[in-house]
Formats: sequence, C-alpha cells, structure tokens
Amino acid sequence: METRQKSEETKRKTRLGFVVSDKMNKTVVVAVETPKRHPLYKKTIRRVVKYKAHDEENECKMGDKVIIVEMRPRSRDKRWRVAEIITRGEVVEISPEEITREELAKVQPKKKAKKEVAEVKAEVEPEEETKEEPEEKTKKETKKKEEASG
Repeated sequence: METRQKSEETKRKTRLGFVVSDKMNKTVVVAVETPKRHPLYKKTIRRVVKYKAHDEENECKMGDKVIIVEMRPRSRDKRWRVAEIITRGEVVEISPEEITREELAKVQPKKKAKKEVAEVKAEVEPEEETKEEPEEKTKKETKKKEEASG
C-alpha cells in the first residue's frame, strides 16, 4: 500500500472574498466575486456568491479581505472556514442621529438655483414653440382640404 502525505490527500478549495456580515457568533458571511464571460455576447459578468464561514475566535470584522478554505460540514450552511485575514477593512458605521446638515451637503448633489432653472426653461420654451407651429399649419391645411372636397 502507498502512504500518502497529508497535503496530497486533502486538496481543499480556497476562495478570496470580503466579509459582508459578522453578526453571528463564530460565523461570518463572505462574499466571493467571480468574473465570467457570457458565451454569446462575450461580456464579463460579475457573479457574487455568499458563503458562511467558521471563524473560531470571532476575529473577522465587516470589510475584511479573507481567504476561506473548504472543510467538512460544520452545520447546515457552514462548509468553509476562515484560513487567513489578508487586510482589515475600514467600515465606518454612523447612526442617523450623528449625521449633520454639513456632512449631508457634502454627499448630496447641489441643487440648482432658481435663476439657473429659469434660464434653462427659457432656453427650452422657444424650441417647443417652433415644434408646435408646423403642427398648427398642417391642421389648417387639412381643414381647408376637407372644406374644398365637401
């Protein structure tokens, strides 16, 4: 009989992904993104699969980049374990009460002033009037033709 080494026996699948949720005890949800080309249109499609992975010491936090390794089933959903944390993620959680108007103004797009809106409307209105004039002429011409024939 041949004696195999442990490393040859257990060729386990590995995946690289980001921790999406760490709210469970000793479990993290890891999102793994795999690019795939569409067979007909040749466009690259991003496929995201979420795996529940075992994290014994609860070390992983949201946003961490981790390597997960396949293992025997731990529970109904867990078949992966966190092998290594590559980089720590920086996720800032702010409650709605902490957001001020100044911070909100930085994020939201600026609204146009009333003068700018009025100028834009003034530019658009003459174009609309020119479109309506030919329609009115055609209506008058059709009425004249109907009167002449009738």
